[in-house]
Amino acid sequence: MKLTVVGCSGSFAGADSPASCYLVRAEHEGRTWNLVVDLGNGALGALQRHLDLDAIDAIVLSHLHPDHCLDLCGLFVVQKFNPARGGIPARRIPVYGPADTAARMSRANGVTLPESQNPRGLDPEFDFRRMVSGVPFTLGPFTVRPGRVNHPVEAFGMRIEADGTALCYTGDTDSCPALGVLMRDTDLVLVDSAFQEGRDRATGIHLSGRRAAQAAVDAGGVRRLMLTHIPPWNDVQVSVDEAKAVWPGEVEVAAAGMTYEI
Repeated sequence: MKLTVVGCSGSFAGADSPASCYLVRAEHEGRTWNLVVDLGNGALGALQRHLDLDAIDAIVLSHLHPDHCLDLCGLFVVQKFNPARGGIPARRIPVYGPADTAARMSRANGVTLPESQNPRGLDPEFDFRRMVSGVPFTLGPFTVRPGRVNHPVEAFGMRIEADGTALCYTGDTDSCPALGVLMRDTDLVLVDSAFQEGRDRATGIHLSGRRAAQAAVDAGGVRRLMLTHIPPWNDVQVSVDEAKAVWPGEVEVAAAGMTYEI
């Protein structure tokens, strides 16, 4: 299994990275399967550096804040109007997400077509499927195990398993019991680290580097820790130093455009 960081900027696109988007790949049945996890603002352009958009097998949206889902509207245009298909409709891409994902994304797309011409919103282009905490689903080589995490909206972290390896992506979250279940015995934890200790005092929104590392230590069996979702206004080294105070190994930081073997 391979992880490509398409975008990792926290809360909004930065000068060096789009907002959240991750491409997870694994070989199965003689071909490469492509799972896109989140598709935040600015990510659709960068994603095309790594694969043909027609090769997306499924999309998983951790939650419906714009920095994690908004470029699905751009992909809708590709799905519906790409002239390279010669008028042949695109294959519907499965999109897993929270309740009301289809309605919310159709509203975000807005005035593309009047309702009288497109009463089903984005449904003809995407096969929307609701994610449920604790209920796994399978796509090709991937088993995805979602868990509800601690964020102001319905939000999910997830454990993705393939090739005998496991990746945990926390999405946006503060400390919560679900992280222990999702992180335990994983090869790599990709963890929200948007806040800084002492500066950001709001609760129930994001982890700091220290709380991210503590969650991984408490879970047990985590082999690699990678910080992500760090906003452009943060000093990355502060987040790393916070995590190093707790985590016994190397503290990695997600970098846009990089691919990691899991």
